[in-house]
Amino acid sequence: MTFTDLMPASPEIVLLLMICVVLISDVFISDDKRIVTFWTSIASLALTAWSLFASAPEARTLLFDGSYVSDPLSQLLKLAAVGMVALGFLYSRDYLKQNELLRGEFFLLGLFGLLGIMIMISANSMLTMYLGLETLSLSLYALVAFERNSARAAEAAMKYFVLGAIASGALLYGISWIYGVTGTLQFDQIALVLEQNPAMNALPLWFGIAFLIVGMAFKFGAVPFHMWLPDVYEGARSPVTLYIASAPKLAALALVLRFLMEGFGDLHEVWQGMIMVVAVLSLVIGNVVAIAQTNIKRMLGYSAIAHVGFILLAIFTGTEQGYGAAVFYTLTYVIMAAGAFGMVILLSRKGFEAEAIGDFKGLNARSPWFALMMLFFMFGMAGVPPWVGFFAKLNVINAVLDAGFPGLAILMVVASVVGAYYYLRVIWYMYFETGEDTSVFQAKLDTRAVLSVNGIAVLALGIMPGWLLKLCIDVIQ
Repeated sequence: MTFTDLMPASPEIVLLLMICVVLISDVFISDDKRIVTFWTSIASLALTAWSLFASAPEARTLLFDGSYVSDPLSQLLKLAAVGMVALGFLYSRDYLKQNELLRGEFFLLGLFGLLGIMIMISANSMLTMYLGLETLSLSLYALVAFERNSARAAEAAMKYFVLGAIASGALLYGISWIYGVTGTLQFDQIALVLEQNPAMNALPLWFGIAFLIVGMAFKFGAVPFHMWLPDVYEGARSPVTLYIASAPKLAALALVLRFLMEGFGDLHEVWQGMIMVVAVLSLVIGNVVAIAQTNIKRMLGYSAIAHVGFILLAIFTGTEQGYGAAVFYTLTYVIMAAGAFGMVILLSRKGFEAEAIGDFKGLNARSPWFALMMLFFMFGMAGVPPWVGFFAKLNVINAVLDAGFPGLAILMVVASVVGAYYYLRVIWYMYFETGEDTSVFQAKLDTRAVLSVNGIAVLALGIMPGWLLKLCIDVIQ
């Protein structure tokens, strides 16, 4: 294998080499100069993004005996993941410094998690997918417990670890059944075997697919495998919550698409019902329970569960339109989620966490501009036109209608109306309630500028959504 043959995998190679550079250099940096680790990590992400552009293949390319794939879908999701991790690092920098948590471990675990995400996105083998998943999961477990002296963070990390281990076991068990039935680990080969041997579509295969869906639903945070998500969102420090809420969602989407679209696309009727049940439960329970939350991180956690319901219903259709809508929805959701948690970080300071919804009271009087940005994020998540969240939901509803399920489309509309309540409550507090907090934001100008661009992007993508939607559909084909 020559260097040219390895070019499609150069983003992962570059990222791994830069992780080694960050790891070694951080050892020789004193605590008062830890900001150097931050900038080295940003440089690592920039080099990774550059290698993604430089190594983009003209056609679908397989490497490492077919276990790794580089295609337009992987390029798009990897670029989005790199961008989300960079946003998370930038939003977190000032917060970590103020709270004396600016340590190399945060950035290293974030980069290792990104490596796992990229491996999952380019996996063409169930074993490669599992290795990427464990690389990501182990990084996230450690990130949640990043604040060593916090009992709440340690409790959240233990819950995440125990439930995550069960989900990983279920996924691995399902993989073993699929391998036992089909005799292969590669998704394209599984599809070929099932196409050539229809008799394999029997109970043992369905049993394996059921366990796969259990593992997928956990990684997505879908009901009834959502128990970890609100507790982890609340227990972890806000920068860690931001990280979990953004880039790993792209890995979960890749996990579902590689398994269900590429591996078991011909068995759509087998897994369709299971996905529908999980999606409907997530849609209903996520929106209803979010109404009762007073902690904004828990509220956004249950909100994420409801958004996962939309994504899974798009995948449930089994059509190119549905898969494209799922990619579009996931990309736009992570942009909005990163901005919303960025606002939580912006309002926090040393000794004070802006975790309660009431902490947003009177924000318009303190900072009309950032109150407007938070309004953009909330309107986007609620699906109010012309913000991009409206078109994301509309595309999913159209895909479900075209697939012949008007009842599910009506349910999504009703759930969106219910979900609008808890988003509008945050806006009400910002504009119509009086707050006691008069502190000044301590984030630097570049952080506030990027957060502003993030908010404007939510509106701009809503005004001109066509190009991104077309791109999402093109990468699926």
